[in-house]
Amino acid sequence: MNTIIEEYLKFIQIEKGLSPNTIGAYRRDLDKYKLYLETRHIEHIDFIDRQTIQECLGYLIDQGSSAKSLARFISTIRSFHQFALREKYAAKDPTVLLETPKYEKKLPDVLEIDEVVRLLEAPDLSKKNGYRDRTILELMYATGIRVSELVHIEIENINVIMGFVRVFGKGDKERIIPLGDTVIDYLKTYMKEIRPQLLKSTVTNVLFLNMHGKPLSRQGIWKMIKQYGIKSNITKTLTPHTLRHSFATHLLENGADLRAVQEMLGHSDISTTQLYTHVSKAQIRQIYNQYHPRA
Repeated sequence: MNTIIEEYLKFIQIEKGLSPNTIGAYRRDLDKYKLYLETRHIEHIDFIDRQTIQECLGYLIDQGSSAKSLARFISTIRSFHQFALREKYAAKDPTVLLETPKYEKKLPDVLEIDEVVRLLEAPDLSKKNGYRDRTILELMYATGIRVSELVHIEIENINVIMGFVRVFGKGDKERIIPLGDTVIDYLKTYMKEIRPQLLKSTVTNVLFLNMHGKPLSRQGIWKMIKQYGIKSNITKTLTPHTLRHSFATHLLENGADLRAVQEMLGHSDISTTQLYTHVSKAQIRQIYNQYHPRA
């Protein structure tokens, strides 16, 4: 099994161009699968049948796995068994008639405009890290980029003259996102005045650096956003993805084209972008009061 798993992971990395984070998620699912099979003393892939997989799912449910986690797990092992059959590592695919549980995708909280403003204004601009943090927050809200994309932005990916940032998303797919005047002003000052002070003796083209001159980590940005959320008295769950979600929601609420937003977010499937088209209860009430003759 170990050999087949490693060959499968190589395949999805090379042929499908999946990101390291996605491949890591596949590996974790397959490690769980392999561990369960070992407890059942199943050593060969052709000894696995549908009942074995269903019992494995029952075990994961008992361990507290959510419907979403189970859906992803099934997707992983289905893809794995299809690969094994296609590459002749196995004589059958036991996942053929396996059903994927349905789950309701839970969207993160979206910030109101005044909450966004409070968050953006939280950093202390008189400090180097404060100005850097303000630039990061402005860029995240201005572009909706993922935190995993943000930490890999390099200086040459920013074009302040033409007003765009080049981002490399999932599967190393490139996209161009426009920049507004406000974030451009912060980027100019950060790159010209602040970053050289942070850089010290480090040699790197990565745009955002910590106080030791090293590239900022995803965990560092998560922690930073949490701290500014507390400082801003924002009670909603606040993560880097909250800014991405707020970016998309605010664009669509103000009439932006769905496909344009899809392109900016880097979604390969527009159905993912459509999750952002929800209308808040307050907005529904406002529309009702404005347009219904008996409101």
